[in-house]
Amino acid sequence: MHEILGATEESAAGGCGGHACTCGETDAGELPELDARAVPHAIRHATIFGALDALGPGGGLVLVAPHDPLPLLNQLEARSPGGFSVDYLERGPEAWRLRFRRCG
Repeated sequence: MHEILGATEESAAGGCGGHACTCGETDAGELPELDARAVPHAIRHATIFGALDALGPGGGLVLVAPHDPLPLLNQLEARSPGGFSVDYLERGPEAWRLRFRRCG
């Protein structure tokens, strides 16, 4: 696939900021923030799971949710038992902010 897109072996392996694309952007060392309040409810959990699935070992993100995401946390534990550590950074009332880190 990388050959089709014109990526070199080096750029395909390392990419930008550790991810495997060649867009030239890097992550600034801060965890990316996903504001789920802006995601339509019908696809909210799928969007969050997609973002979490994209994290490598030790990678993380901050989730901003419109409520305490206990149902999401239960689903995540069922999908990936022990796969993530979760720390609350803020507990409402306007937003809940949680830091997720992929274990391993």
